[in-house]
Amino acid sequence: MLESYLTLKPEFEIVPMDADDCRAVAALHGERFARPWGDGEFYSLFSQDTVFGFVARQTNAFLKKPLPGFVLARQVAGEAEILTVAVQTKVARAGLGWRLMQAAMREAKLRGGESIFLEVDDGNAAALGLYRKLGFEKVGERKGYYKDTQGAVSTALVMKRVLR
Repeated sequence: MLESYLTLKPEFEIVPMDADDCRAVAALHGERFARPWGDGEFYSLFSQDTVFGFVARQTNAFLKKPLPGFVLARQVAGEAEILTVAVQTKVARAGLGWRLMQAAMREAKLRGGESIFLEVDDGNAAALGLYRKLGFEKVGERKGYYKDTQGAVSTALVMKRVLR
């Protein structure tokens, strides 16, 4: 019985983010980004009426696990923007990024969004593949926008998807 539990494939639910999630969201952001945001920054963003987010929670875990993924977005005057999204490395390719992005796009549309934008490092092949599968197209770029911990710079691609 224990052996079957230990090899159990994780199952996840996507739920609206709340202020209590900010610390866990900041911890995951710190694992995934060279320049992480702190929990105070997430709390400040999340407390704005125009900002919303979703988190993934593992539903079949015996013990409480770290947050496996999240997305944070903003919607103003018919346009939405993905502010940041992250999924734990160990559960990458489990469809969480897709599900989180779908939740954010649905919510943006419900709030009156006609299009949604995001920025992505041009070297992040996995994210680019996901965004293209979701229907995002490149509409611009920002050269030298990202800087890693060693000082190397890369280009941010600005991508857009129509929500109508």
